[in-house]
Amino acid sequence: MLEFAPGMRVIIRDEEWMIKKVERNTMGKQALHCVGISPLIKDREAIFLEDVDEIIPVDPAKVELVIDTSPHYREMLLYLESQWRQKIPTDTAIHIGDRAAMDPLPYQLLPAATALKQPRQRILIADDVGLGKTLEAGILMSELIVRGKGKRILVVTGKSMMTQFQKEMWNRFTIPLVRLDSNKIHQIRAKLPVNYNPFFYYDKTIISVDTLKNDVAYRTHLEQAYWDIIVIDEAQNVATRGDRRAQRAKLAELLAGRSDTMIMLSATPHDGRAESFASLMNMLDPTAIANPKKYTKDDIQGLCIRRFKKDVKNQMNKEVLERTITKELCQASAEEEHAYDVLSEMKLDMDSDKKRGSGQLFQTILEKALFSSPAACLKTIQGRLKKLYKKHGDTKVHDISALENFQAAVEKIAPESFSRYQKVLSLLNDKSYNWNRKADDDRIVIFTERVDTMEFLYQQLSKDLQMKPKEIAKISGAMSDEEQQQIVEDFGRSKAKVRILVASDVASEGLNLHYLSHRLIHFDLPWSLMVFQQRNGRIDRYGQKKQPDIRYLINQTTNEKIHGDIRLLEILIEKEKQAQENIGDPTNLLGAYSVNEEEEKMAGIIEQGQSADKFSQELDGNSININFMDLIMSESTQEAAEEEIKIEHDETLFTDSDYLYRAMKYFNQSEERPVEKLTYVPGVDITLSEDIRRRMQYLLPAEIVDMMKDKDYLRLISDKKFCMQKVEESQQTNDEKAWPEVQYLWPLNPIFDWVNDKASLIFPRDEAPLAVVSTLDGGTSLFLMNGRFPNRKSTPLVDEWFGLLYVQGKFVKPLSMKDALAMAGIGPQKDLANGVDTEHMPEYVRKENQSLLPDAITQAKKYLDTFFTAYEEKANPQIDAELEKLAKLETQHLDYQMSLFPDQSRKQEESVRKVEMVFGDFVQWVNETMHIENHPYIRLIGVLSGWQEGEE
Repeated sequence: MLEFAPGMRVIIRDEEWMIKKVERNTMGKQALHCVGISPLIKDREAIFLEDVDEIIPVDPAKVELVIDTSPHYREMLLYLESQWRQKIPTDTAIHIGDRAAMDPLPYQLLPAATALKQPRQRILIADDVGLGKTLEAGILMSELIVRGKGKRILVVTGKSMMTQFQKEMWNRFTIPLVRLDSNKIHQIRAKLPVNYNPFFYYDKTIISVDTLKNDVAYRTHLEQAYWDIIVIDEAQNVATRGDRRAQRAKLAELLAGRSDTMIMLSATPHDGRAESFASLMNMLDPTAIANPKKYTKDDIQGLCIRRFKKDVKNQMNKEVLERTITKELCQASAEEEHAYDVLSEMKLDMDSDKKRGSGQLFQTILEKALFSSPAACLKTIQGRLKKLYKKHGDTKVHDISALENFQAAVEKIAPESFSRYQKVLSLLNDKSYNWNRKADDDRIVIFTERVDTMEFLYQQLSKDLQMKPKEIAKISGAMSDEEQQQIVEDFGRSKAKVRILVASDVASEGLNLHYLSHRLIHFDLPWSLMVFQQRNGRIDRYGQKKQPDIRYLINQTTNEKIHGDIRLLEILIEKEKQAQENIGDPTNLLGAYSVNEEEEKMAGIIEQGQSADKFSQELDGNSININFMDLIMSESTQEAAEEEIKIEHDETLFTDSDYLYRAMKYFNQSEERPVEKLTYVPGVDITLSEDIRRRMQYLLPAEIVDMMKDKDYLRLISDKKFCMQKVEESQQTNDEKAWPEVQYLWPLNPIFDWVNDKASLIFPRDEAPLAVVSTLDGGTSLFLMNGRFPNRKSTPLVDEWFGLLYVQGKFVKPLSMKDALAMAGIGPQKDLANGVDTEHMPEYVRKENQSLLPDAITQAKKYLDTFFTAYEEKANPQIDAELEKLAKLETQHLDYQMSLFPDQSRKQEESVRKVEMVFGDFVQWVNETMHIENHPYIRLIGVLSGWQEGEE
């Protein structure tokens, strides 16, 4: 009976498969879990039983040599190129991420370099707002894809971020994510059977966290699907807060077990509590932290990277344009002063009855609303009056009278007497502000925290500035995902009419608003430093071409109480600026690490009547007390930063554009002009045949496929600077759904999946090309080989490409692939001339090389033994160290769980069982992924043979 092992290639039902896993049934028969290799069944998964199907191991010694008679040996060279391009990097260097269509900075490569050094690539990228976390995630994803670990990808992000993230991944990395917004989900449900899992239908998807959170069916589908990579954007929203586990946290915990690789992104990664941050770390690695209240930098080493602008400024290859901050003072009108007086003198019974520390006083809530706008304040008053009317009926209790009196005062504040609104109008018309309303690249973002304020500004600015339809836009969380995405798209597209975007704080997280805007106005002052940080980061971010201009509107009033409260908020402006320049993270200052907690803390300070001087001194004191979380994160990051980032670029025979040109010419020899080289930039135009259209339909985002419908060619450019320029130009088109008309041509472009599949069929699986070349002496042969050692999950951990030199039928030595090809006169951009009459080549040349093949396979096995030994010598200590670390951590976890439940109880038993299961799974994972067996899969790629006229 044959013994099968993961990594073996077999022929089943006349197709080639690779074994991923071997199981035995109760009868002792083997069940083979396989993935398709040959084009017809490529990437399809199936299970075969040895007692049902005939299973034939692929034997490289039985491959038939076929003399290549094509001009310049183009068939063999294309075939060799298609195979060599599938070489899998097995080291920890950066191989491709630095070549993406971006200007990569050293600090942006560090997260990928750090993750690749870990057994599993699971990392929290916690860089400050605007440093490029999305790009850093794309770099790591690219590295994993080229390593064969990125076929299935799931990205989870906010509704408004979906299109932006999708475009960044495609335009810069050609990673095709299918956007599962509400419209697409509706289409899928109409298209697929009721019980079909949509996450099996698409390999690479991006979906809103709200969709997954609110859709029970989709959460069920998640439990039944598995990915190679999962990315969670704005990961602070999925952390556990105290004893409360929100739906998002439960969702993230579910996803954490559905992929070997997890990438989390967050500019605000913790809330100051060790337990909250530990929940994120334990999603990445449940063995890392035993006691979530007490851990060190060593426990999170390699799991987190965090830098601030001040830390990486010297690595930026462009001048950093420092933001300018201006306080616009707004003298309160008589109507506003009256409202302030009424508010400050008002005493509410509901506040008198409120227990200390049980939340904000309603008077404070009213003040916060009034500081936003009269419209927001009126909405708050009316909401509370409605409840009081319902409770007390016609009885005029004190609170009703007080609120009605205050309501009357607020109602008198018309737009003409609303000082901050009038300041906005005068600012926009001020010559010193120099806003060019007609310019495509001079747009303004106005932030406000209240939706009612947003609506007021949207309506009133449209009227007073006489703005045409679509010149002013608004965005809030109440809008659908499609509406939010379209607004963000328009704001970054120069030919769109929008000039002003009025945004609630839904737009303060993650969105790129800097492409055509460098002006930001805080219409109201946040009661949270985190909101300051997030808002300003929308325009003050890497890639901003103009100096960010940030304006704060600050009320001036004669009312001492209100003046003091506004002064407290004004101090936040000053301290946020100082923090950005000195400590990096302004959220340390308040010592509260969520927006809600910061707002609650500010409300408490205002209610206590704390003086501005005392408040400022407290914040200054906090600035020198680095939070425990930031301390261990910065130490962990510093150790990673000190390691050198190694970059390796793999070499093959042809450039990307030359390979594509040659391949398309060969595949479509019957067509007159299947492909044309571009003369002004490295790249090609490919005629879109039905075959290509059909294949691209399943490989590319729907938006790209739609663009291709009306075109008869596909333009691919390998010059990344040119492609980056085209991305910018696509933002200047009148088409609301524009994507660049050119695609970035680099090894990860999906077109190469199709080309490599086609080229691999030039020679059938049981044949290999023989090129008889004049550059080699007679009797000299080079066998070009590939040998792989997969782990028990069939992922190659050793992937070697080499040549075996034979002279006069005797083995001489192995050569690197590069040296073997150089010996035969083959190299990058070199064509082999047909120096011999291949069409009349004597059969004995083929037979002599054919007779050497069994020995070549034997020599290849001996040569590969050295790589197996080298891997064992390197990996075994790592495996032992990993298992030893897991054993130590398991003891710590068990001790901690026992301390939580000192009495022997069911809870203790359950917690111990859970720990043992987690660590048992990890030990199994280490053994399956880091061990290899000395049974390499060997392939003959081709043979290069010398021959001289007259030889027999």
